[in-house]
Amino acid sequence: MNHLLRHRFTLIAPLCLMLMLAACKPPSPGIWKDGKISSWNRSKFHDMNKEALGYLKANKLKSIKSMLSKELIDETYTERQVELISNRLTDDEYVPLAEYYVVNRFKDADTVPATGENINRYGLQYPGTAPEMYFAFFEPKKSDNKYLISLIYAKLDYGWRITELDVSPYTINGKTGPELYQLGKSQYAKKHLIAALNTLALAVTCIKPSEIWQYPDADSLHSLYADVVDEANEKYKFPLILHDVPTGPMIVRVYNLKSTEGTFPEVYYMTHINISDTTAVKKENLLVQKSLSKLMPGIDENVRYVLYSAYNKRPSGSEEIDHFDMTEKLR
Repeated sequence: MNHLLRHRFTLIAPLCLMLMLAACKPPSPGIWKDGKISSWNRSKFHDMNKEALGYLKANKLKSIKSMLSKELIDETYTERQVELISNRLTDDEYVPLAEYYVVNRFKDADTVPATGENINRYGLQYPGTAPEMYFAFFEPKKSDNKYLISLIYAKLDYGWRITELDVSPYTINGKTGPELYQLGKSQYAKKHLIAALNTLALAVTCIKPSEIWQYPDADSLHSLYADVVDEANEKYKFPLILHDVPTGPMIVRVYNLKSTEGTFPEVYYMTHINISDTTAVKKENLLVQKSLSKLMPGIDENVRYVLYSAYNKRPSGSEEIDHFDMTEKLR
């Protein structure tokens, strides 16, 4: 090798080494969301999502395992999570809601802070599994009662792998957890205690649509809900006799019932009228509706329906008891 070639080689070799080291080193810490993610990275991530969602929808556990971290493969709940996500993807068409590419500052835990004034602002709090991570969230295209699907990836020693799979309630009756919380607070301020209790219970259900998802209002929601539960238990001692209804029906339970159209108040009550006489039961139910509206103000507001089940024998969780169901349509 002549002197000139040796000189060029000595210059090129260190340069190649520097480039190789630079390629292996993760970028500086930062957070990139949606369109702020580089087109090259975004295309790669979208290909991963397409493959993962295809396996999940088809409930192909063996195939999706090729994309999971070793730890997630070993988790006992993984098979059940795959099945639940498969059911959701089969029931609805899911579309991207948000995606984040992050280079973590800390090893054990890191955050994407909640910013802005929007009621639905949220942050992400998660273990820093690897220096580079990617979060993808998907929601149903058309539904008032949405489940959020979360795929969390980390760039591990053996490549990009999914480290968490999650599917949890995101909206109920078209409202997110913070929106339901605000509605519940306004109902409570108007002393609509049972209405507030029902609404806050729904808010609690969807205030954490992903394990890493953090709404700023979560702590205050749980605190208010606990206070309202205590107050409602103190004020309403079931069973409650409706003394202003001549036939004296007795309310035994009020709770939220989930249906394909949404989640609505369900009222169980006992009637002295034989439920086989449906005409008489329906006539009495009109009086029950008016009485309940006064006894529990707000229960028939902000909902499309209130559902009623009339019994001749007190309902029990241990046996099937005949009942007659009715629906109060409000809007």
